[in-house]
Amino acid sequence: MESPYRRELEVALATVKRAATMSQSILSALDKGVIAKDDLSLVTVGDFAVQALLAASIRHAFPGDTLVGEESADELRQTPALLDRVWELLLRYGNGNAVVAEDSESVVTLPQSKDHLCDLIDRCSAGVPGTGEERTWVFDPIDGTTTFVRGEMYAINVALLQGGQQALSVVALPVLSADVRCGATVSNSSLDPTGRGAVLFAARGYGTYVRPLFGAAEPARRIEAHAEATEVGLRSVSCVDMLFSGVDDVHAAVAERLGVAFPGCDLLGWVPRWAVLALGLANMTVWVYKRRDYHAKVWDHAGAMLLFEEVGGMVTDVDGKAIDLGAGRKLEKNFGFVAAPRRLHGAVLKAAQDTLREQEKGHLLLG
Repeated sequence: MESPYRRELEVALATVKRAATMSQSILSALDKGVIAKDDLSLVTVGDFAVQALLAASIRHAFPGDTLVGEESADELRQTPALLDRVWELLLRYGNGNAVVAEDSESVVTLPQSKDHLCDLIDRCSAGVPGTGEERTWVFDPIDGTTTFVRGEMYAINVALLQGGQQALSVVALPVLSADVRCGATVSNSSLDPTGRGAVLFAARGYGTYVRPLFGAAEPARRIEAHAEATEVGLRSVSCVDMLFSGVDDVHAAVAERLGVAFPGCDLLGWVPRWAVLALGLANMTVWVYKRRDYHAKVWDHAGAMLLFEEVGGMVTDVDGKAIDLGAGRKLEKNFGFVAAPRRLHGAVLKAAQDTLREQEKGHLLLG
């Protein structure tokens, strides 16, 4: 893909591939270093190692850019044995060198020490997306940690924002086949039988592409703009029973109102959901949180939404407002999500709002 972000794409693709290889090595370990965080979500050795690798590589290549990531290094600093495991994992997949792969096309870089590793992770945890012309890289090292520890669907998300707008997206899906086509239904337990996985990438205005993540290099396939097709019908992706933040009966009722099978594709992680929307396995999702004061996290959506937008999709919140990625680490200016083909988005949004009013949940709407 030719775009103004060719160098950024090359670095991100190389680093994400190495990170995905590293994350896959953890799946066979009986002890994945799982820790429950204060918000009841999980973090593993893989989350820390992947975020450190992403941060080291991007900072090495683009030292003036801001970094934003999900994890902090607090647990690593407090638990030396955990820090040792993360460091050993990085060294094993970096052959013990600070710069492990460098050529005219890519640079994959390791932290220089355990202290540097913690500092890089904390740089990400302190980062905030900018709204000026500055560039911000946003990382979700492992989206879907709960399913990751079960050996199921997860994603690694890397996004570049410029002036608070999505410029570049790279998403690795180590257990999803790159060969899936429209009409397939995937779930958390859907595993690529070839073991090659998929990587999706997009630059604003240049389309969305997919190719196998592992194995011999293959040319990337541009995904057709399926969400722009005039005869397209609606197909849902959602998450049922595994997340407690959303209102399941609203999501099911919206689908019923629109005559759409529910849940369709059923996935825990938001990044895999955006990916299946891009691939055409679904083209609609509605997500209403239980409370107006609950806000999504930027690393679950930045960049990954661009994959769908570049095939003709439109994404807003439940109030119909554009998603403001410059609001901070949480999307505090938005409530929930409505995504659909651009020409059908208004109908899906109306169905969501009408359903909330009928179910006496109008207090969840703005105004």
